[in-house]
Amino acid sequence: MTDFLLIRHGETAWNRELRFQGQLDVPLNDMGFEQAQRLKTRMVQALGEWQAQGRVPTRLISSDLVRAQQTAQPVAEVLGYSCILNAGLREQCYGMFEGMRSPDIQAQYPEAWQRWLAFDADDAVEGAETARAFHERVIAALQELATQYAGEHVVVVTHGGVLDMVWRHAQALSLSGPRVCDIPNAGLNQVAWRDGALQIQVWADAAHLADLPEQPVYSQKRLLKARGQPHHQTDEQTHANGVA
Repeated sequence: MTDFLLIRHGETAWNRELRFQGQLDVPLNDMGFEQAQRLKTRMVQALGEWQAQGRVPTRLISSDLVRAQQTAQPVAEVLGYSCILNAGLREQCYGMFEGMRSPDIQAQYPEAWQRWLAFDADDAVEGAETARAFHERVIAALQELATQYAGEHVVVVTHGGVLDMVWRHAQALSLSGPRVCDIPNAGLNQVAWRDGALQIQVWADAAHLADLPEQPVYSQKRLLKARGQPHHQTDEQTHANGVA
């Protein structure tokens, strides 16, 4: 039994431009640093609640990409722990798409773009990681942390794609198809690892960011709708903030 507080990194310039980041090392922009400071304030408030509950965080883990590390630093200042880097928590590799915006990809690589829009868990464009391989990497990393820190409360700073895999795994959803959950930058997600299964307790909590400008929203389902492909999810499930 291990509790996780999973946090998506703050905003980057590429999130704002809806540009594929993947495993390229893109730093936070000014808004991302502001979100990280808001996160720090929220963590100070939450720490008192956790202390009353007897579940104070014992570890701080971060993806080794700089945008995650920069988001984790203010959290480390609150918790008083050094941040442990974990490459298994990196974003999905998008291969040839990394650094590009969707209109540019459509213009330059139309066939690859159509392949990507199929959202097939076992297919990937050149140089990219399949969703299935990505899922296996993410869940293996979390399982290792759950075993290593059994019975503890662990804070993890990671990426939108990683959180999408957590959501799908916990909800027993297909790894194929577009993302359906909301994943705000610097949002809080509480999950529990219980007997080898993930249980979602709180998802996409961004109350500490409520008065900031609206985050950039990248919706895989809207891309499908624009192509005229049918889908079966409700409109309330369309948003996945930024590009991971």
